[in-house]
Amino acid sequence: MTSYIAVHGFILWVSMGFLMPVGILTIRMANKEEGCRRVKVLFYLHAIFQTLAVLLVTVGAVMSIKNFENSFNNHHQRLGLALYVAIWMQALIGIFRPPGGNKRRSKWYLTHWILGTVISMVGIINIYTGLEAYHKKTSKSTGIWTILLTAQVSFIALFYLFQDKWEHIQKQDSHPPLPSDQENVIVVTQRVNQKVMLPQPCAKRNVLTNLFD
Repeated sequence: MTSYIAVHGFILWVSMGFLMPVGILTIRMANKEEGCRRVKVLFYLHAIFQTLAVLLVTVGAVMSIKNFENSFNNHHQRLGLALYVAIWMQALIGIFRPPGGNKRRSKWYLTHWILGTVISMVGIINIYTGLEAYHKKTSKSTGIWTILLTAQVSFIALFYLFQDKWEHIQKQDSHPPLPSDQENVIVVTQRVNQKVMLPQPCAKRNVLTNLFD
């Protein structure tokens, strides 16, 4: 039983703690690429990672049904059941993707993105609850596994955030700082332009005022 629990936990760690987040990172990279070939490669990598994750999750679910007592009296089992259903829903949504230009494409994209992000986050949380359940079941320490999982999740999260800033960082190198004199000239020019753009009194309004006075 202990070995079954360990294999179950390892399978779910690989699928929900690694493959799914990496699949999300690859599709985000594809959205920022301009070359068609790279976009296709990253898209197929995303599909492969997510397909492997769904298959491994299914294997973990079958192991859980056959070998474990599923009374659903703890958070780990309840979250696991909800995740199994949500993962297959997400897979079906990904398969039945509307073609580009279709009116439903934007709604499909929003649903697929939100559901995928929620599944990945809740899946990582459920790995933590699984480690806690394993510790209660076997009385074995899970401290090292918790540290490793935290390090992995932190690295993926930092890479996720770094993706948005990488293009901005590259642009900073392509714009050298301006000399101080040139900066002063630009500031003065901007101030002069602001003064020129100030609203002037309307001559027509003054004429009408004089007539009615």
